[in-house]
Amino acid sequence: MMRIAVVPAVYNRPDMLVAFFEGYLAQDYRDFEIIVADDGSSPETKAVIEQYQQRATFPIKHVWQENTGYRASTIRNKAVAMSNADYVVFTDQDCVPRPDFLSSHARLAERGWFVPGNRVLLAQDFTQQVLQGEKHIHDWTLAQWVARWLRGDINRIQPLLKLPAGSWRKLHPMRWRGAKTCNFAVWRDDYIRVNGMDESYTGWGMEDSDLVVRLLRAGLRHKSGRFAAPVLHLWHKESDRSKLGENQSRLQQVLSATHILATKGINQYL
Repeated sequence: MMRIAVVPAVYNRPDMLVAFFEGYLAQDYRDFEIIVADDGSSPETKAVIEQYQQRATFPIKHVWQENTGYRASTIRNKAVAMSNADYVVFTDQDCVPRPDFLSSHARLAERGWFVPGNRVLLAQDFTQQVLQGEKHIHDWTLAQWVARWLRGDINRIQPLLKLPAGSWRKLHPMRWRGAKTCNFAVWRDDYIRVNGMDESYTGWGMEDSDLVVRLLRAGLRHKSGRFAAPVLHLWHKESDRSKLGENQSRLQQVLSATHILATKGINQYL
């Protein structure tokens, strides 16, 4: 058993946090903590966190920073710095885990590799049903999800199918595209070795790709978590993408460079 730190990025969706926490209360893996990376939420979010701190049998810590715009990289670095876990699973407040989510990530964990997982997207109307009453979708059977897929309530069923571990998970060791911090696992010391996420990125987009590129440069490799550890992604309006072009330009510069360390990263909090 290794200690896992689950680090969800959170901002002003206490209704989603309820479904999120219910999924972690049901995990079949026990040696973990949740460190909520709160990018400036209002007191309603804090109240939900405090409620689950009282209910949970695992530690829940709350790291908050003032809302001065989208700064996910900064708050994630602060959260990881607070943990002494062996392994970090990044996710988001809108991502509900199934009961074997962490045990699946633990089985996939291997020194020298990071593990991106994937997701199933819930439709808008179905998400509203979940948030208004059905908070236990994490316990649903595959047959229930197939029925929802046939009704158009989810975008695809394939991620919920299980495939065993094997060499196929390492077929694309240098892949950086497609890895998202809504479902991404990495050894904590490897994360620190590249100085964590680069806080030069503000606004939505590309900070996760930057991290993966630097992990690859540091000698880490991509191991697929598909067909093993998906999350159920609740629908919401898209985040403000006004800085996406600027972040894409920054990433292109990183791809042309050779550095491993984030320009401004986790070392300032350690």
